[in-house]
Amino acid sequence: MQVKYIQPFVNATVKVFKEFLGVAIKPGQPFLFDHNENKYSYDISGIIGIGGQTLGIVVVSFPKLIALNLASSITGETIKIFDDTVIDLVGEIVNIIAGNAKKGLEEYKLAISLPSIVKGVNHQITGITGVPMIGIPFSTPKGNIYLFVSLKDLITA
Repeated sequence: MQVKYIQPFVNATVKVFKEFLGVAIKPGQPFLFDHNENKYSYDISGIIGIGGQTLGIVVVSFPKLIALNLASSITGETIKIFDDTVIDLVGEIVNIIAGNAKKGLEEYKLAISLPSIVKGVNHQITGITGVPMIGIPFSTPKGNIYLFVSLKDLITA
């Protein structure tokens, strides 16, 4: 996977949180994600498939409290469980991030899928077979969220 794919997703994540959610987040040190050695804490993930000249996935993962706090602040109501509002919000966040990042990668003619949601304490996520998955933690006032990107070139120059 080429590094040039990562920055548009990082930029889009920061922009979406600031403009859509009103939350300032800061990217941390990228790392090579190993699903067999998962030491990161999250409870709900939004997943977008990427197609076109590149194949892959983009995942945004949240701890329960951050997802609930975001949904509560958007709705103005106190949300205490993973209901449809939280699930829809996580799906919309990953969808907007992927859509914004796609604009920064126009030369690859990417297509994005509809979002999928996976929930459960420290659920397992994996990338494209044989392609590294890069993780980027983002610090928020309530803890870390994670962006994971795994993309593979289908067309080589």
